[in-house]
Amino acid sequence: MKLIVLLGDGMADLPLEVLGGRTPLQAAEKPNMDRLARQGRSGLARTVPEGFAPGSDVANLSVLGYDPAECYTGRAPLEAAAMNVHLGPDDIAFRCNFVTIDNGLMKDYSAGHISTEEGQELIEALAPLMPGQRLYPGVSYRNLLVLQAGARAECTPPHDISGQPVEEHLPRGQDSELLVALMEAARPVLERHQVNRRRIAAGKRPANAIWLWGQGPAPAMPSFAEKYGLSGAMISAVDLLKGIGRYAGLKVIDVPGATGNIDTNYQGKVDAALEALKSRDFVYLHIEAPDEAGHEGEIDLKVRAIELFDEKVVGPVLQALEKSGEDWRVLLMPDHATPISIKTHSSDPVPFTIAGSGIEPDEVERFDELAAQRGEYGLVEATELVGMMRG
Repeated sequence: MKLIVLLGDGMADLPLEVLGGRTPLQAAEKPNMDRLARQGRSGLARTVPEGFAPGSDVANLSVLGYDPAECYTGRAPLEAAAMNVHLGPDDIAFRCNFVTIDNGLMKDYSAGHISTEEGQELIEALAPLMPGQRLYPGVSYRNLLVLQAGARAECTPPHDISGQPVEEHLPRGQDSELLVALMEAARPVLERHQVNRRRIAAGKRPANAIWLWGQGPAPAMPSFAEKYGLSGAMISAVDLLKGIGRYAGLKVIDVPGATGNIDTNYQGKVDAALEALKSRDFVYLHIEAPDEAGHEGEIDLKVRAIELFDEKVVGPVLQALEKSGEDWRVLLMPDHATPISIKTHSSDPVPFTIAGSGIEPDEVERFDELAAQRGEYGLVEATELVGMMRG
């Protein structure tokens, strides 16, 4: 049995007046997802356990079958693994976003989705400000800072405070002074850097500040093979998912041109997933674009991202599986909701469908939040889903 998870990050949403009371999933033209819903069985999954913030880290760990209460230590250490950054027993990793702050407000949590090359230049300029600390460039606006023990504080994700005053959301608590000092020291360097001068001249948002969050030490977790007796692979553009894959012992496959945005290399990801299934039992194929559109509050962009996921990922994968002559099952779902109305994640249960060999269909005919409520699976914990796929 070949198993594949097709995950559209943040696809779920709430009804929107501008869409006639529909969600983006309901409004999107997605014939392949709807066909999977008709062929399979649907339900709602609780991907964010009680007591946890609704992040992609916690949600994707849950979908893979890992209980965050047992293995989650923070987002940044997972991303460190993706970047091949070793964390010692006393190290604390922080996510270091490039952001745009305008008149004291969080204007853009991604600094206009700054390019990876521009980000690397800026990281090089900031390194002298942090002697003794370890600063690593990542993908686009996503970077990493590793500090020694003694850097404990409460930090807020920048995508949770879009349009809000940053002063009210700076790191707080024990050791927060160090973090705030590092963030403040970066401001003048970034504001006068030639990268940002060029961006402003081109009408783009500057990366005029850094934002530290998502901190934690290295986690410990069993491999996916130990849990399920299955070999597997992870395909994603973002370091968070790659890091989860590495800690789970999955083969992490890098796809050229995978961006994490609507312009990602869909065909390359599909080809990599199908190739991986030839030698492995399980593939986790993650598409980030719907989540990014939700954070930006762009309704049309989110609908388009969902439609591209359907056309360029779900359709080709389904067609290839049906022609393969092998037994297969697909789990289709988002990891969490990213409602346009709040521009950040929510803990609402999300729709899912399991379809393929040996799955008796229920009466659900569409893949969306409302239709899934009528699914035969009902409401389940996301940690059960891999087991449900296997039957």
